[in-house]
Amino acid sequence: MQNFTLQNPTKILFGKGQIAALPGEIPAGAKVLMLYGGGSIKKNGVYDQVKAALKDVELLEFGGIPANPEYEVLLEALDVIKKENITYMLAVGGGSVIDGVKFLAAAALYEGAEPWDILANRLRTEKGLPFGTVLTLPATGSEMNSGSVISRRETKEKLSMGGPGLFPVFSILDPEVVASVPPRQIANGITDAYTHVLEQYMTYPVGFLLQDRFAESILQTLVEVAPVIMANPADYKAAGNFMWCCTMALNGLIQKGVPGDWAVHMMGHELTALYGIDHARTLAVIAPSHYRYNLSAKKEKLAQYGRRVWALTGDSDEAIALAAIEKTEAFFHSLQIATRLSEYTEDYAGTAEKIAARFTERGWLGLGEHRKLAPADVQKIVEMSY
Repeated sequence: MQNFTLQNPTKILFGKGQIAALPGEIPAGAKVLMLYGGGSIKKNGVYDQVKAALKDVELLEFGGIPANPEYEVLLEALDVIKKENITYMLAVGGGSVIDGVKFLAAAALYEGAEPWDILANRLRTEKGLPFGTVLTLPATGSEMNSGSVISRRETKEKLSMGGPGLFPVFSILDPEVVASVPPRQIANGITDAYTHVLEQYMTYPVGFLLQDRFAESILQTLVEVAPVIMANPADYKAAGNFMWCCTMALNGLIQKGVPGDWAVHMMGHELTALYGIDHARTLAVIAPSHYRYNLSAKKEKLAQYGRRVWALTGDSDEAIALAAIEKTEAFFHSLQIATRLSEYTEDYAGTAEKIAARFTERGWLGLGEHRKLAPADVQKIVEMSY
């Protein structure tokens, strides 16, 4: 068990009809900018619910934040924030919209000339422009954490940022919104949340028994509800469990007191930046090869995972660990998620070398829970993922 500090200030309003509670969460006299994505909220009724709830609030809008929130688009929103003297933001969407709003929360108060420096220099945001969220797509957990990942098309980069000033003040989670989410996005959400848990769990034992059980319970729940929610997104019970799993997977709780890996995400981000592959699908591409490559270091936890989550039996930790990796890959396949890079692009030659070179240039010389994965190891793992 490692020492830790845990503080999560985000207020969660969970359940049916909670969008109507919005007026009580917005500060009196606030000038609010509502931000959203491609317009799906205008088709599924969420937009109308938000507008009705905030009819007495001074409200401006900015739409068009893309999946993998794009820096140039966010700069347009930043101009609106500054010109209109916005005092509060409301993110209505999934992780991409919420991540984009987190960047804006930091950039709105940033005194430097180039906001990209917040990401390039990994600047920690202590205070940001306040914002709340209305979650429409469970996946990333961004609705209850202080992390954000932003893309820049110009340089084909995807970098992360964070800090205590980037927690949402509140987040509304109504499972009924899941009914209108396309199957591909539900599959992505399940895969994203599942891999988030693995990044915090699939390391090495430190004797923190409850944290392991927390992580395993999220994984087991996702496995249980996945076929139900894929078959019927309107199943409220399955949708609620799915939504809460996504939040709990990355709200800071299960990472405390245990080591974390996150190498899968760092490699996956590069595949999204280079090829535009859905974030969750890049994780499914990298994770199996990552665990096979690091079998020796992760064998004990992989075997524990196999026994507890997949009910695998046997006396050999190594055999169970390998079988657990196969079970994980099969689970992704059950969601119609491909797990080889070559299934997403024919132009994958040289990808591993390119990613390894990028990591070297950035000084990312020791990844994973032991900080021992060098760019040369990254190259081998990506090559295994072809």
